[in-house]
Amino acid sequence: MKILILNGDTRPGNTALAAYLAKFEAGLKAEAAEVSRMDLAALDIRFCTGCWSCWWATPGRCVFRDGMENIYPAVLESDLLVWASPLVLGTVPTLVKKTQDRFIPLLHPYFELVQGEVHHRLRYDRYPSLGLIVEARSEDSGEDLSVVRRLFERFGVNMHVPLKLFASTDSMPEEAAREALTA
Repeated sequence: MKILILNGDTRPGNTALAAYLAKFEAGLKAEAAEVSRMDLAALDIRFCTGCWSCWWATPGRCVFRDGMENIYPAVLESDLLVWASPLVLGTVPTLVKKTQDRFIPLLHPYFELVQGEVHHRLRYDRYPSLGLIVEARSEDSGEDLSVVRRLFERFGVNMHVPLKLFASTDSMPEEAAREALTA
């Protein structure tokens, strides 16, 4: 199983999320999973401007030449895409959201009905399932975690894939790794 982790932690140093991810990755590798990780803060990722060139002028390719050029093929080659993020004011940081916004080239501009809702058609034959690991701190409420989980479930609907893994740093990373491998 190929697993890609997109780490959206913007804080340098040894955070609880960094420690959790190290154990999570070790658990995956112990079960022979092929794991790669991209630290979004280390990549130059621009904001989507809504120019829609990725749909019309350069279908499937964003006009920006930045860190997303490495992310797109890695995502499409993965079986599971795990987002890792702290919570900032009850949601994910801007870095995670702007990266998600830049997934637009992976979709067609044309629509179809998905789960009774209108969504964009997929551009490619295969997409990875989704996972989410959030750093839970004492000031974060259960409601914050529920809201972020729901946002990623909705992102999954837009990408036509399920959210197969949801874990917080309050859980055991080895348990999350086992859950990821059965996703």
